[in-house]
Amino acid sequence: MRGVPTSTRHHVPRRVALLCGAVTLVASCGWGTGGDGGGRPPGTPTGVTAEAGSATSVHVMWNAVEGAEVYEVYRGTTRVKEVPAAHRMVDVTRLTPSTAYVFTVRARDADGRRGPDSEKVRATTPAAAAADRSAPTPPANARGRAAGSRAVQLTWTAAEDDRGVVSYDVYQGDTKIHSVGGAQTAAVVTGLRPGTRYSFTVRARDAADNLSPASAAVRLTTPGSDDGRASAPTALRARTHRADGAFHIDLDWVPPRTDGVVVEYEIHLDGAKATSLVYGGDAPRERAEYSFYAGREAGVTHRVRVRAKLPDGTWGGFSAERTVTTGGAGR
Repeated sequence: MRGVPTSTRHHVPRRVALLCGAVTLVASCGWGTGGDGGGRPPGTPTGVTAEAGSATSVHVMWNAVEGAEVYEVYRGTTRVKEVPAAHRMVDVTRLTPSTAYVFTVRARDADGRRGPDSEKVRATTPAAAAADRSAPTPPANARGRAAGSRAVQLTWTAAEDDRGVVSYDVYQGDTKIHSVGGAQTAAVVTGLRPGTRYSFTVRARDAADNLSPASAAVRLTTPGSDDGRASAPTALRARTHRADGAFHIDLDWVPPRTDGVVVEYEIHLDGAKATSLVYGGDAPRERAEYSFYAGREAGVTHRVRVRAKLPDGTWGGFSAERTVTTGGAGR
């Protein structure tokens, strides 16, 4: 069994941790995902599609694979992109206009084991548009409806361009999450959560890679209820230790199981946000931990809880709340 690396604790001054809730910490701490050296490699990516985004780019998408840590995207036999498991799409750029390409995707786990190649998908880039600096008009009449509790269907009116629209990019907030060909004026976005509010926009792209302004925002709430338990960190533990004459609260928890890796958390202390934790590098998948300054006085009781920012950009539910007393036990 591979050993679990020792975590580095970050001690945050009280003025920062307790009063400056907007402060974001970059941490490379946390226990690694770990592997048992055995088991099976990840499975085969399914639902792979490739669509020309411009004369020099192709947008490749696929479904999540359980156990994947990284996805490798190949153009022919050449690996051209690697993306973390939180992402299931990529733009392959610097291609040649009017050229046919073949793409495959492979999943790789935390131990470096690669799964089988996906099915081959093909896309042909359109001809280059010389000296085209004119962007398409924004897609009009953007609308949407829930398609069950975990998907939405978006529609819009075709944008106009002097050379023609090659593709449409769909954004959730500020993040590009989907792309369809220029002949399509609809898209289905999946992998959403019940009872959650989302905002989508659409932008048109031409062969010269000119991007239109965004459409009007489409705001939708998926039906159903989400009590947060499925997306909440679990097994939260809270303890204190004393160092250099001060007390520190030590937390550890199990990250929520999602289609991607959670890299950001909020720590709430006594009912209010205390600070944010962002992992730079490999985020923990088995158990995360964090430590912060809690003052110099013994016998002070605090309430703590944690929530995660999910790969879809929304905040998950809160963990169970724990109480901890400086100089005493937590529960």
